[in-house]
Amino acid sequence: MGHFYFTRHGQTIWNVENKICGATDIALTEQGHCQAITLGREIAAGSYGIDKILYSPLIRAAETARHISEETGIPMEEEPRLKEQNFGKYESTPRDGTEFRAAKAHFIDRYDGGESMLQMAQRIFNLLDDIKAQPDTVYLLVAHNGISRFIEAYFRDMSNEEFAAFGIKNCALRKYEF
Repeated sequence: MGHFYFTRHGQTIWNVENKICGATDIALTEQGHCQAITLGREIAAGSYGIDKILYSPLIRAAETARHISEETGIPMEEEPRLKEQNFGKYESTPRDGTEFRAAKAHFIDRYDGGESMLQMAQRIFNLLDDIKAQPDTVYLLVAHNGISRFIEAYFRDMSNEEFAAFGIKNCALRKYEF
């Protein structure tokens, strides 16, 4: 069976300000660029065997992938299904806002113009099924914290509370095995 790696993009100013980025195109901070370069160097020095980087079209993930590719020489390709969830009216609001926290429990809702949790799960699970069908290729997925929740849910049972609380730090690297 195959495996792949996942990382979240480097730090953005909205991460620092505790705001929901969602599908809003927010650039990396200087620290975010440094985090991505450091991760690229870690991958280059290790024995990860990564064949290709797939990244979200949002600039924070694209720039993270670019830095990693430059440090490692691993080719990269944009993957539209890795774009972060569109949180509609909640984008740019506090991540820990009471109204947003309650809205996240409604998996069918589209957040007044956004994307439902069910829609998001479908596109991420379809992508993971496609990757699973290519066991001889090792991918690094460069995306977002919201995406990390769905990837984790693909591999293990989670309660709604565990799902909502799950996340990874900027430029942390996780391995998933099918």
